[in-house]
Amino acid sequence: QVQLVESGGGSVQAGGSLKLSCAASGLTGSRSCMGWFRQAPGKEREGVAAIDSDGGLSYADSVKGRFTASQDSDKNTLYLQMNSLKPEDTAIYYCAADRANTFCAGGQDSLAYNFWGQGTQVTVSS
Repeated sequence: QVQLVESGGGSVQAGGSLKLSCAASGLTGSRSCMGWFRQAPGKEREGVAAIDSDGGLSYADSVKGRFTASQDSDKNTLYLQMNSLKPEDTAIYYCAADRANTFCAGGQDSLAYNFWGQGTQVTVSS
């Protein structure tokens, strides 16, 4: 059974930084891909960053140059370093994952991921 647990959310002033973590279990033995998504009040969930099973990274245009996604060496933890935060970054941030036998790449498409964490709140004040 795959489980994803996010942590690291909180409140910060504009221009500040936060680092989110997503601890994954149950993904071993397969090729996995993971992503970060966010959902602000009254808005649809949107992709933020993603890592495919070969380690390839992709980012939403709105966060390029400010956010960096990474994984630890065993690929059990996904991180999102968020710098130069803006009030419009305020949202619940979700970790997502999927797995495949060969290559996995969900990108910014939420429908490509079958496993989700419970989310962590990020609030950026001006």
